[in-house]
Amino acid sequence: MTIRPELIEKLRAKRAKLTENVSPEKLEALHAKGLLSARERLDTLFDEGTFQELGLYAAHAATAFGMAGRVLPADGVIAGSGYVGSTQVAAFSQDFSVVAGTLGKMQARKITRIMRHALKTGVPLVAFKDSGGARIQEGVDALSGYGDVFYANVLLSGVVPQIAVICGPCAGGAAYSPALMDFVIMTRTNAHMFLTGPEVIKAVTGRATTMAEVGGAEMHSTVSGNAHFVAEDDQHAISLVKQILSYLPSNNTEDPPHDLSVPIEEMEDPGINQCIPDSPSEPLDMYAVIRRVVDKGELLEVHAGFARNVIVGFARISGVVIGLVANQPMVMAGALDLNAADKVARFVRTCNIFNVPVVTLVDVPGFLPGVEQERGGIIRHGAKMLSAYGSCTAPKITVILRKAYGGSYLAMCSQEMGADMVYAWPTAEIAVMGAEAAVKILYRKELEQAEDRQARATELAQEYRDEFASPYVSASNFYITDVIEPQDTRWMVALALRKILDKRELRPAKKHGNIPM
Repeated sequence: MTIRPELIEKLRAKRAKLTENVSPEKLEALHAKGLLSARERLDTLFDEGTFQELGLYAAHAATAFGMAGRVLPADGVIAGSGYVGSTQVAAFSQDFSVVAGTLGKMQARKITRIMRHALKTGVPLVAFKDSGGARIQEGVDALSGYGDVFYANVLLSGVVPQIAVICGPCAGGAAYSPALMDFVIMTRTNAHMFLTGPEVIKAVTGRATTMAEVGGAEMHSTVSGNAHFVAEDDQHAISLVKQILSYLPSNNTEDPPHDLSVPIEEMEDPGINQCIPDSPSEPLDMYAVIRRVVDKGELLEVHAGFARNVIVGFARISGVVIGLVANQPMVMAGALDLNAADKVARFVRTCNIFNVPVVTLVDVPGFLPGVEQERGGIIRHGAKMLSAYGSCTAPKITVILRKAYGGSYLAMCSQEMGADMVYAWPTAEIAVMGAEAAVKILYRKELEQAEDRQARATELAQEYRDEFASPYVSASNFYITDVIEPQDTRWMVALALRKILDKRELRPAKKHGNIPM
């Protein structure tokens, strides 16, 4: 007995109707804008032939406002799982061509179902957001659906990587879900994310504004800090997703994809000396150092446009995946401010979740002084860095290149804050404050009476550096592990990483710490 042909034909017709809902003309229009259809995004993400869809035939039950009997293909979201290389990934893609991708109760059920699949199987979640927000026709059911999604985001947080790709509008309550995820990618021209759009803002406040000003990728990547990456188009966004996944484990019980077959070569790099300015007052370009320390000079920078006085991102050192944190003296002299503190704290916590070793490169004159900083809560924000580093049990290696003053020395992961190894260059200055500032306080009267005040101040500053700020002073008190030549940095860090990859650290039993918010 064989299945009746008409049943197969019926099945194929139903699938075609639900999956081929975007006409060739519409596809061409999307492609012209740098957009892919909802299904094309998943096809591009997953290896060919590995995607299995969940809930294709799921249908809404709404009846009001002309919804009765209305067919919404896949209810406006395609959900399922597939493989990206050897990694299983769960994903969903909202379909703007179906009632503007709006979320109703059934769409929410599909989304939370694939999210729970990610949780149960311990695999990353990728969410393509392209939605006008809550489906008004479904009323409170839509709000309930969003609550279900947010709750699932919280359950997944700290367990599996969650990556949101904003491809189009992400309006109203829809914006909270990406904010609860680990990484947010926005496409440069097509993506918008906001709670209240320009029309509402003008109606309530009287201020005229634009979509780009309140919710564009440029704003969120440089001002609000809500976006971690900006992609040129959908294709580029998906390539960024794959890059992020290449540095992360599938879940919090696994190690990152280290390649321990890469040999550690005890190779000196005299060229790194050329990165160091002659004067300690001249800014050092930290990118030049990073390129010489990490494999192939490659850094996947996170939050590249936000708080540019610090650099964070993923790289490898002799095959070992690392999360890199570094001051950037070329911007604000590398001083830490409100946004920089948030940026570092968030990144370190992300690394800790997924067992990624943290390498910190230090050249920091302190926290940025100013009334605005104090009123903005720099104490609270700076404490986030202390909390993040102090609670991080992943391997931590710190290299002090030049300045490490005051509280910022501790905030950049000193030995006291749990660093497993702390190396310092001979150019390092570790002190309560910079030499110039210190002598103005310590030798105020003497300087007032000096014939050549500037010359005497310079002389005293050098004496202070030699006696109180020298890395050998800290080394003699065992506050640092070793003083090393800059040219040895790469292989010394690489060797230390291999030795502490299996580090295990016990902490007091608790639900979680109370990070300063």
